[in-house]
Amino acid sequence: MAIRIALRHKTSYDYERPVTLGPQVIRLRPAPHNRTPIHSYSLDIQPPSHFLNWQQDPQGNYLARVVFPEKTKHFSVTVDLVADLESYNPFDFFLEPSAESSPFTYEKGLEHELQPYFAKVPAGEQFEKLMQRIDRTERRTVDFLVDVNQVVYEAVKYVIRMEPGVQTPEETLELGKGSCRDSSWLLVRVLRELGIAARFVSGYLVQLVADEKPVVGPTGPTADFTDLHAWCEAYVPGAGWVGLDPTSGLLTAEGHIPLAVSPDPLSAAPIEGGVEKAETDFDFEMSVERVIDVPRVTKPYSDEQWQAILDLGAEVDLQLEAQDVRLTMGGEPTFVSALEPDAPEWNVAALGGQKLPTADRLLRRLHSLWQPGAMLHHGQGKWYPGEQLPRWALGCFFRKDGVAVWQDPELIAKESAPPGHKIEQAERFMQRLIEVLDLKRNGLMPAYEDSFYYLWRERRLPGNVDPLDARLADPIERDRIARVFRHDLGSIVGYVLPLSFANGWVSGSWFLREEHLFLIPGDSAMGLRLPLDSLPWMARGDNDVQPPLDPFAERGPLPQSFRFPPVAPEARPAVRRPQRPGHPN
Repeated sequence: MAIRIALRHKTSYDYERPVTLGPQVIRLRPAPHNRTPIHSYSLDIQPPSHFLNWQQDPQGNYLARVVFPEKTKHFSVTVDLVADLESYNPFDFFLEPSAESSPFTYEKGLEHELQPYFAKVPAGEQFEKLMQRIDRTERRTVDFLVDVNQVVYEAVKYVIRMEPGVQTPEETLELGKGSCRDSSWLLVRVLRELGIAARFVSGYLVQLVADEKPVVGPTGPTADFTDLHAWCEAYVPGAGWVGLDPTSGLLTAEGHIPLAVSPDPLSAAPIEGGVEKAETDFDFEMSVERVIDVPRVTKPYSDEQWQAILDLGAEVDLQLEAQDVRLTMGGEPTFVSALEPDAPEWNVAALGGQKLPTADRLLRRLHSLWQPGAMLHHGQGKWYPGEQLPRWALGCFFRKDGVAVWQDPELIAKESAPPGHKIEQAERFMQRLIEVLDLKRNGLMPAYEDSFYYLWRERRLPGNVDPLDARLADPIERDRIARVFRHDLGSIVGYVLPLSFANGWVSGSWFLREEHLFLIPGDSAMGLRLPLDSLPWMARGDNDVQPPLDPFAERGPLPQSFRFPPVAPEARPAVRRPQRPGHPN
């Protein structure tokens, strides 16, 4: 959503006595190629006794030519405009095939039309040194333009200069500093020297305070700001005129509103005209105000706005319920890390880097804000064709009536926490669970990695390859084999407790084809690698499986609370450690 702003720009001249004003040319109307949407524009000129004619110069700029028939002691120009600052991609263009790489040449007819934008003047020593710093090796034209802009940005320190006129490129380079108009004119000259058509641009620059401080780079303005500004445009076949701002070293964006373009800075002055010689008081003021500041990702709703939305939603829910309208909703918002936005896992890869720990931190922040009594769950997500592993899915489950499902979220391990639990702790947890559920007979089963599979994989390795350092082409398979062989293949990796609920919790052992429970080879948690397909087959009529409840069926009330009953240490049954399987021959 765009931020709508109101910009006001007033320039005034007060003379010591009534003076005669010559025709004044005012270039303060957004140019035809401006990309920032303008909703309204007004130009107020004082004194009111004047004649105004709108014209367009050879470059297509809008000119207000004003004639004053009478002498006056005051002359002022006030611009008021309303614009939408809606972000756009400054690289959103396609180049002609002949211009995709630099250096390139213009087609003859186009080169003839662009002749005014190739004009050069003799260069000085400092200018020649600057040109030697530019890398002219063949590469993508867009990259080349960005690099040239950066060279000028680094060569000229930005200063506010109140003196009229534009410095020559040699003066700017000798001083090592200049205003926006000085560095822009220097960039125009540099591009022309490289054979690229370039023109000077004057306009408004609007900069708003960032909603959030950037993770890297400058923080930007501390208050909403606007001013007259200057930059450069280069003509590239296919893209047209591309804006380059050497003051920031970046391409121009929605905050750049062009007013006048010209081959030479002299014909881009905001106000130009003669006046009778007299003492003059000059005043200049500019301001910008947010007219509509809509909520967005970086600046969400205020607490008051959010409460109003909730209240409206509750009212809509009541009306839907009264009319027996039932709704379901789904969606998949997409997130990208602000720290590593270009990393593969945030663009094309399913996993990797800090993606999972970052998602876990986001889930916990949402959990603490919206549903502090919810239960967090880490499970298997979608499995796309061509990907070796399924993706993960992080869930937050809660009750609509607000009763807490889970008391302490710190008991749910963080993804960033190093694994510190051992098999002994897993066994103690299972025994405690058996006690709490009051299982008369339990089917607790130890789980093992599939020794047969990994020994088969080891036998297929070349004779000079160590399974702990297998040089397999597939990195996932390589890491998997090395991780398994670092541990004893016959060691227990976890426990499985089958459970069913029918007037109380019941359990029992699985009858598997193998004597022991071997997990399906893979990298997921063991609960996602259980050999369920090896359980005894059952006919449909013999399978006592309750169909899922109709989501629209009436349900009884949920219990208001549940707490595990304490178990005295002396009442705990002895732990029976299962025998581990031996290595197959």
